[in-house]
Amino acid sequence: MPSLSSRANRGWWDGNADDYQVEHGEFLGDTGFVWGPEGVDEAGAHLLGEVRGRRVLEIGCGAAQCGRWLVTQGAEVAAFDISHRQLRHSQRIDLETGLRVPVLQADAESLPFAADAFDLVCSAYGALPFVADPLVVLCEVRRVLRPGGRFVFSVSHPIRWAFPDDPGPRGLTSDRSYFDRSPYEERDEHGALTYVEHHRTMADWVNLVVASGLTLTGLLEPEWPEKNELTWGGWSPLRGAHLPGTAIFSCANI
Repeated sequence: MPSLSSRANRGWWDGNADDYQVEHGEFLGDTGFVWGPEGVDEAGAHLLGEVRGRRVLEIGCGAAQCGRWLVTQGAEVAAFDISHRQLRHSQRIDLETGLRVPVLQADAESLPFAADAFDLVCSAYGALPFVADPLVVLCEVRRVLRPGGRFVFSVSHPIRWAFPDDPGPRGLTSDRSYFDRSPYEERDEHGALTYVEHHRTMADWVNLVVASGLTLTGLLEPEWPEKNELTWGGWSPLRGAHLPGTAIFSCANI
């Protein structure tokens, strides 16, 4: 059975997918691979290495913009998301661009793929911040990743949780403990959970990767580029000049 977090976030993303794509679709690009709000682009970062001819899985794909870029580079791609409405946007972009990404609705805590099925797995803010048990997801990634394969994922930088989610000056003063792992939750008028995002420290993420049997091979904390004037939720040029907003982990199945 899906966890409470999965059920809540599936409903939230189904209800907010349209607004999300309207607000952020231009920045993400229909055929672009952006790792986070700073604008780190896989075309320049090469965190996945050579993708041509590789079997690649995108976790928490949204409208599959990253997967579509991988298709343009000659990869064989499969992608999934927990939100049906996000996948409808993927189908829309397929029709508009003529680039098709095979997508399915699934939960990252139980991947519907065979063992050793993929050469590469990637996730740009997909699933991992929103699941109650990320170790289950990481173990599933290791199961479907062939020996020697690579997994790269990005999440909100853990340090951000110690500061208000505010793009202005208020967001530069810590008002809570970095070590408080209480999740951020939203509930309806009846008290039912409608959205949840979980907090893990940097050490938590490293230990989760190790516990899954994967090997951490790299960690990127992108600096905010001068050319990026975007304000996206709590991200902004002001905060980006002082605090890392994204953490990108590179792992290998050794």
